[in-house]
Amino acid sequence: MEENYNIIENVAVFCASSDGVDPEIFKMARIVGEVLAKRDIRLIYGGSKLGLMGQVAAGVMENGGFVTGVIPEFLKTKEVVHTELDRLITTKDMHERKLTMNELSDAFITLPGGYGTLEELFEIVTWSQLGLHRKPIGLLNINGFYDDLLSMLKNMTAKGLLKEENLEILLVADSIEELLKLMHNYKARPVPKWMNKNQT
Repeated sequence: MEENYNIIENVAVFCASSDGVDPEIFKMARIVGEVLAKRDIRLIYGGSKLGLMGQVAAGVMENGGFVTGVIPEFLKTKEVVHTELDRLITTKDMHERKLTMNELSDAFITLPGGYGTLEELFEIVTWSQLGLHRKPIGLLNINGFYDDLLSMLKNMTAKGLLKEENLEILLVADSIEELLKLMHNYKARPVPKWMNKNQT
């Protein structure tokens, strides 16, 4: 029996607020929510009813799960915000939103997305690299969406600009079940004593 290092009860999901044009990605976003709900893992996400974000939330709610949305004040419009969530937290700006999602979550999963999704992913990975948290970070590579990004990260390591141990912070799988298994069994490096969350 494999040893579980991490109890994951709340997971933050980063993903697009657009539908995209790949039906496999769109379908999988809803399945991610369904799997989380069936495993009694509560969803923490950006609070939008649109795109892949809305699909993940719908997958959780349709299967009796609990959803917390975290949205900055300037995005809290009727066209964007999901009004049927179990809990909605409003923050003053994007940075407070990310800090709040970090504090509420035991782990992070990134689905396909654009600039905003990548910014969220790389900030939370950087915080881990700096020792600000020890939580598992997963990348769900649906339909090869992140193949080019993963190739670039490996090239950064090959060129000596990214340490192998920091490359390994990012856990990658093409199914949500495999990704959750990797995240449950992730063993983080010790946290340096010279950093704390007030330095973000």
